[in-house]
Amino acid sequence: MLVRPPSGKKVLWQEMLRHELLTALDQRPVVIVPVGSVEQHGPHCPMDVDISIPYHLAIRAADAIDDFPAIVAPPVLYGFTHYNMGEVGTITLKLELFIELMCDIARSLWANGFHRIILLNGHGGNQAPVSSASVKLAEEDVWALPLTYWNMALDELRDWSDEDDVGSIGHGGEWETSLQLYLRRELVDMERAVKDAWRMKFSKTVQRYARFPERRREMEHGVMGNPLVASTAKGERLFNVLLERLVELCHEYHQEEPPRYREFGSHCA
Repeated sequence: MLVRPPSGKKVLWQEMLRHELLTALDQRPVVIVPVGSVEQHGPHCPMDVDISIPYHLAIRAADAIDDFPAIVAPPVLYGFTHYNMGEVGTITLKLELFIELMCDIARSLWANGFHRIILLNGHGGNQAPVSSASVKLAEEDVWALPLTYWNMALDELRDWSDEDDVGSIGHGGEWETSLQLYLRRELVDMERAVKDAWRMKFSKTVQRYARFPERRREMEHGVMGNPLVASTAKGERLFNVLLERLVELCHEYHQEEPPRYREFGSHCA
C-alpha cells in the first residue's frame, strides 16, 4: 500500500534522503505515524480498511501544509485485534507487543530529533493500547500524541448518520464503507454488503458506560453498522472534515513545544 500526495510532493519518511530529514529538523516538523490493523471488514471491504484511512489522511494533510514540514512515517499495518481472529484474513499482535512496537517507533523518532509526533490511529481495538503507549512514553519524557481519527468528528458522525448507532464509526458499516468508497471504490464490492443484527450484552443505554472487552466480532458477518446506506458523497464529506481538523492540529502542534516530565519543577526521578 504505497500512496503519494496528489501534488507529487515528497512527504513519506522512507523516501526522504538524509539531507532532507536534516533540513526538516530545523523547521519544527510534525511527524504523523498512521496506525491501523489488518482484519476482516465484512464481506464487501478489504482487510486494510483501518490503516488505509489514517494513511490517506496523513498524506493529504502533509500535502496541504506548505509552511513547515509534515512528514508521514511508515504506516503500522498490524494492530491489536484478537477478537477478529474468528474471521479469515485477520492478523493480530499481542497486546504487550503492540504497545512496545508503538513505543519503540516513537522513541526512534524522538531520538532522531523529531519531537512533534502524532500517532494517528484508525482501529478501535488500538485506542486504549495507543493511549497506554503514550502514557508509558511520557514517563520517559518522550511525547507522542495519541489520536484516533473519528474522534475529530464525533458531532458530525452523530448528526450525519442515517442508521449507524449514535454516530459510531462502526466496522464495515455506514461510515467506514463510505470512506472506502471515496478513497478506493475499486476495492469495495457493494453487491456483497450485508447489514448484521447487533448481538451485544446489555441495553444500548447501559452500553454507553459498561461493555465487556470483545472476544470476537459480535456480528454474524463481522459488520457493525449498515453499509447499505453508505455512499461516496458521505465518505468525501466526512474525509474533508477530518482532513481540515488534522491540518489544524498540525499547525498548532508546529507552534507548540512538547511538554516535559519535570516541567513544573518535580524532583521525581
